[in-house]
Amino acid sequence: MARRKRAEEEAPKGSPLWMTTYGDMVTLLLCFFVLLFSFSEIDAQKFEAIIQSFQGSLGVLSSGKTIEPSEYITEALKDDLTTKQLEEWEDFRKLQEMLEQFLTERGLDTDVLVSLEMKGLVLRFQDNVLFDSGSAVIKEIPKEVLIYLSEFLEEEEFKSKNIRIEGHTDTDPLRRNSRYETNWELSVARAANVVRFMIEEIELEPRRFSASGYGEYHPVNNNDTSENKAKNRRVDIVILRSEDAISQP
Repeated sequence: MARRKRAEEEAPKGSPLWMTTYGDMVTLLLCFFVLLFSFSEIDAQKFEAIIQSFQGSLGVLSSGKTIEPSEYITEALKDDLTTKQLEEWEDFRKLQEMLEQFLTERGLDTDVLVSLEMKGLVLRFQDNVLFDSGSAVIKEIPKEVLIYLSEFLEEEEFKSKNIRIEGHTDTDPLRRNSRYETNWELSVARAANVVRFMIEEIELEPRRFSASGYGEYHPVNNNDTSENKAKNRRVDIVILRSEDAISQP
């Protein structure tokens, strides 16, 4: 009994001694990360753009496109390009400006959009610019745009570039009297006819071209309004970057 009482008197009071060392270490770590944070710079717009790029891709954020187009993301990725890749990028930038000027002069700048993306230069024909509803026959007026584009595709800096034609539709089913039974077939037929025009009428090199039909499954907007559906009905002409073209079938 006396031995137990002596042990209780000798036992130190308060927290165990190792807690003091542990607390000091945690405090030092906190100070270290606060110091790192004070050295860093956070751009709110870039941070928001990065968060938006994950929306819909992980299934835990609000649904939508897998990648949200943003100049901040594009410019950040551009910083990692090599000298040769930067030269290619600048060639695309110049072509984009020329095409935009051409479209503005002809009043087509709201119907045909030009954007520079990491996969290359995208010429987007909105809604019924190239085709009538349910048809895959190219209209006469937009052929002028395709002919103008082909002049640049034959220039030295673009002569080796591959071109992918992408057909897209909205979610509305086709009419019963339509030549095509599904949106898949319509989107493929439209892309194929643009390729045929570029090859047979303009006489560009066939090996440079590929055609893809995505139906309703690669929308740029939700198919919840007439306006959004009109944006999803489109044909994209993509002048591929060198690396991206290598990965194409």
